[in-house]
Amino acid sequence: MYRLALPLLALPIFACAQTPPVRTEVLNNSLHHPWALAFIDQGRMLVSERRGQLWLLDASGRSVASVAGVPTVDAGGQGGLLDIVADRRFADNRQLYFCYSEAGDGGNRTALARARLSPDGQQLQDVAVIFRQQPAVASRLHFGCRIAQQSDNTLWLTLGERFSRMQDAQRLDNTLGKVVRLRPDGSIPPDNPYIGRSDALPAIWSLGHRNPQGATLGQDGQLWLVEHGPQGGDELNRPAAGSNQGWPVITYGQQYGGGPIGAGHTRQQGMAQPLHYWVPSIAPSGLAWLTSARYGTAWQGSLFTGSLKFGYLARLTLQGQRVVAEEKLAVSDGQRVRDVRQGPDGLLYLLTDAPQGRLLRLLPR
Repeated sequence: MYRLALPLLALPIFACAQTPPVRTEVLNNSLHHPWALAFIDQGRMLVSERRGQLWLLDASGRSVASVAGVPTVDAGGQGGLLDIVADRRFADNRQLYFCYSEAGDGGNRTALARARLSPDGQQLQDVAVIFRQQPAVASRLHFGCRIAQQSDNTLWLTLGERFSRMQDAQRLDNTLGKVVRLRPDGSIPPDNPYIGRSDALPAIWSLGHRNPQGATLGQDGQLWLVEHGPQGGDELNRPAAGSNQGWPVITYGQQYGGGPIGAGHTRQQGMAQPLHYWVPSIAPSGLAWLTSARYGTAWQGSLFTGSLKFGYLARLTLQGQRVVAEEKLAVSDGQRVRDVRQGPDGLLYLLTDAPQGRLLRLLPR
């Protein structure tokens, strides 16, 4: 497939006075519903497309090769080839982790696989599925499917509740609406919170999630998430071991078309409150901390997430775990922002979700 690297394209930025102005560079404008971006050696990157295609791009964003060896993906609706991350030790082991929707047992489910990338970057080798969501569900919605790797090399994987099974998000005998924590080989870490409980699956880290579509590590090494609410009630969360994020018992959202969900509660004892929530919904996707000072100190330490619904990048300013300001950055020409990552050059890179989706880089002026 032909890929085009475009010259700088200036798009309007909504900025407050202290915000450094940025310009948007379009590196690639021919990606078909891209979903995730992973940086590898020499600044090269892998981009997943929801339909099941994986691309190797050079540091300028030009497509180098279609990567072979991707397993069969049950693409449709919100499902397909979704998140991909490089192992923390990629320079030594060339290992990748990726998640996707997999057909099976009368439905489909989120699966997590690992593989090695060939030296030329054009082939996945030794592909092995290390986790499968239980149970499979006949649905095209709410796969979750974001991956984050902790400093001890364990993996967190976010899992949606598949929309039709939202009550299962509160049960521990399944992995619908959960975050699970695994070792790189798929085995269970011995310090997971539900180890030894006969009524719980040992991979579970936290429960009560709806559809987490952004995940990253904080400076303290802990997991941060953004997840979709229903009609309103999108959330920023920091799930702890064994925490219950409340869905669908508590939510700041409503039924589609209006009306309360369940009893309409926003708080309940034993259930965690979101660190921040959005009403109306912005449909957040992708999540990244900016640790570099490439855009000046005003942006350094900010948290960024994309908006699928409104087509902007949100910059969140935090004091501790409290969001004190939010800025909407019009950097995608109105396209749905699916993923955001900080590159090895300290700059922010975005993917937009469209039939001709874009890979964007934000440059300081």
